[in-house]
Amino acid sequence: MQAAVVGHVEWIEFGRVDHVPAPGEIVHVSDSWQEPGGGGAVAAVQLVKLAGNATLYTALGDDEIGHRAKRELEALGLRVEAVFRPEAQRRAFVHVDAAGERTITVIGDRLGPRAEDPLPWDELADTDAVYFTAGDTGAARAARAAHTLVASARGIETLAEARVELDALLASGKDPGERYTPGDLEPPPRLVVRTAGASGGEYETRDGERGRWGATPLPGPVSDMYGCGDSFAAGVTYGLGAGLPIGEALELGARCGAACATGRGPYAGQLRSAS
Repeated sequence: MQAAVVGHVEWIEFGRVDHVPAPGEIVHVSDSWQEPGGGGAVAAVQLVKLAGNATLYTALGDDEIGHRAKRELEALGLRVEAVFRPEAQRRAFVHVDAAGERTITVIGDRLGPRAEDPLPWDELADTDAVYFTAGDTGAARAARAAHTLVASARGIETLAEARVELDALLASGKDPGERYTPGDLEPPPRLVVRTAGASGGEYETRDGERGRWGATPLPGPVSDMYGCGDSFAAGVTYGLGAGLPIGEALELGARCGAACATGRGPYAGQLRSAS
């Protein structure tokens, strides 16, 4: 199976704290580390582990951090097709509290690829499954050449302008930045998935089929929750691209999200196999 992500990368500095500081408070970090993250990167690395391969089409800042992010993602087995923009790489600081919950502060604009970028867009026509998190309308249209196209609702304005038909849209039932309302996209997605965190979520097809799924029990103690949603998205993308029924694709996504929560950072705990 050939898998890909068209999306974004952030350089993340993690700090493990007892609790997120209140206004004016100083807290001390008990553990800290840095690595590339962001929805595009995390989903792409999870796809590598499920499919055996994945390509990330992205844009990075032309600075030391941007080039380091590419090297470290490639060291995780990901093929990275990137252009470097003459600006700073987007970064973020993540507080991880005692319960494993993550609180994120982002620095800089999200960088996504553009159709005019010299990337091998023609390869997407031979790709089984693509997950879209960031890019311009042309990049979204290029992604539609894949057999299966799944997208995050966080980029819904671009998707609406591109007017591409999605095989699935991943939205949130809680996060206002990831909401989807019928009529937001034309044509409407074939499948809309709304997540509800630890409660699982619900889905609805364009033909009116509805269903729910429950959260998967964690395979170990919680380390941190960063990347769980992106790993879920990768599992769903892989499942739909592999031709699994909706329920099985969502169950795979739930297993990916649960596994991610047990690792330090987004990659250490990710599911290693779809079986």
